[in-house]
Amino acid sequence: MAISVEKKGAENNDNALNKKEAALIKNRKALIYGVLAIIIIIAGYLAYKTYYAEPREDEASTAIAKGQDYFANQQFDKAFNGDGAGFKGFKAITSDYSGTKAGNLANLYAGLCCANLDKWKEAASYLENYSSADDMMISPAAVAALGDAYAHLNQLDKAVESFKKAAKMADDEAEDNTNNSLSPTFLIKAGEILESQNKKDEALQIYQDIKKKYVNSAAYQQIDKYIERATTK
Repeated sequence: MAISVEKKGAENNDNALNKKEAALIKNRKALIYGVLAIIIIIAGYLAYKTYYAEPREDEASTAIAKGQDYFANQQFDKAFNGDGAGFKGFKAITSDYSGTKAGNLANLYAGLCCANLDKWKEAASYLENYSSADDMMISPAAVAALGDAYAHLNQLDKAVESFKKAAKMADDEAEDNTNNSLSPTFLIKAGEILESQNKKDEALQIYQDIKKKYVNSAAYQQIDKYIERATTK
């Protein structure tokens, strides 16, 4: 009997590990997709800075351009560390051009590069150094990316707060204070983490808020399954 109980316990541990691994893979894929989704937005911002920035800003924007190409082609190591052929890398740009808007943007790129290279501690550090602005897309996505980094570092409370903050930032800049494309996605991530912490009541409240507020979002179509799962004891 003791052997049977021990075997069952080992099987339960294996299942728990498999679920955790699957969750991490899911989060990693979600982060990568999120990164690619904001590339076009960032590109537009960089184009503006290149043509209208002050001299140092212009120089910083020019320095960042090659890294943007590497990043878009998923050459994250070169984008972060440089290519040894003229491009210094986002890591160097963050310090060489600190205090500029393009240098600040390099923090975001550096953080996302590190995330895609599974360097989550460094990713969190760079993303924390990125100063967000009052915009509807880039800044909320950056804060959500920080949430992903915290989740991978098992700093789950900070991850939840980051996702909530990202959703609020997106809503604050949206028409009618409702960003149907980003906010519910971020909030679902927060809810899933809360579920993993066995805080089902908090997760349920988030899911119910999504159903009430984001009726025109893609998330609305599937939110009932999250509500049902969080209701199950």
